[in-house]
Amino acid sequence: MAKIEKVAVIGTGILGAQIAMLAANAGNKVWAYDPVEGAFVNTYNKIFADLKAKGITPFIPWEKWEACRDAVKQETDLGEAVKDADLIIEAIPEIVDLKNKVFAELGQKSPAKTIIATNSSSLPVSKMEKSSGRPEKCLNIHFYFPLQGVHMVDIMGGTRTSAETMQAGVDWIKSIGCVPLKVNKELLGFCFNNVWRAVKRQVLYTWGNGFVDFMDVDRAWCIFTKMKEGPFALMDKVGLDVVYDIEMSYYNDSKDPKDMPPDALLQKIKRGELGVKSGKGFYTYPNPKFLDPNFLKPTM
Repeated sequence: MAKIEKVAVIGTGILGAQIAMLAANAGNKVWAYDPVEGAFVNTYNKIFADLKAKGITPFIPWEKWEACRDAVKQETDLGEAVKDADLIIEAIPEIVDLKNKVFAELGQKSPAKTIIATNSSSLPVSKMEKSSGRPEKCLNIHFYFPLQGVHMVDIMGGTRTSAETMQAGVDWIKSIGCVPLKVNKELLGFCFNNVWRAVKRQVLYTWGNGFVDFMDVDRAWCIFTKMKEGPFALMDKVGLDVVYDIEMSYYNDSKDPKDMPPDALLQKIKRGELGVKSGKGFYTYPNPKFLDPNFLKPTM
């Protein structure tokens, strides 16, 4: 299979925008589709401000950010965005019916050679592959926070993904400077996200049912792991609406009441407290308490 050179990213939220930046940094020709005019730049600005505020040295050096941003072609017409793509990565909300609708459109509007991947955080591509009309060319390619330096990517095939398609995906992930985490057979949550999901479910349970304060959980996590952000800060960065949709996908699969996200999370979303992107989630941005130098001290 020919080398992947032209990439289309569908949806320019927190992860979609980062994927577009990574691909542009690697020299790919990149189209970013979003029905909202200027959505990519708006997300770019939020990510830029967030990483600057946290004093993080990003995966892409700061001096290259503007060039990468400007190299991404923004498109509000889906057909135009995907017409020449070698690889499409869908990064839309975690709703399987919506993803199936988009996969069907992508299959109709892109060349037959094009690989269609989902950046879903939990849903296996087997739930969307049929809609594409080309299940042998479908993949899960799931990113984390690559611009912050979490440069690992889950990759998993569907029920009919060809070995050639899987290898092309692995090679592309390596070409953009990321580490592929290959899943050999279908697993809900993939490689690392399956582990992270267990942590996320438990901390939401302890907070949502009033057992602990979320900041104490984050303090404990940061002290123990030496990380700069705890689980609740990480969820703020993902977006609490996205987190809720992901947790619901697990619940809808298992029907286990323990997998149902707490109502307290849903209430935050209804109040518009979505995390970094709305300025308030568990913390208030751009100056969340976990950035306070005293956050991990007994005086806090």
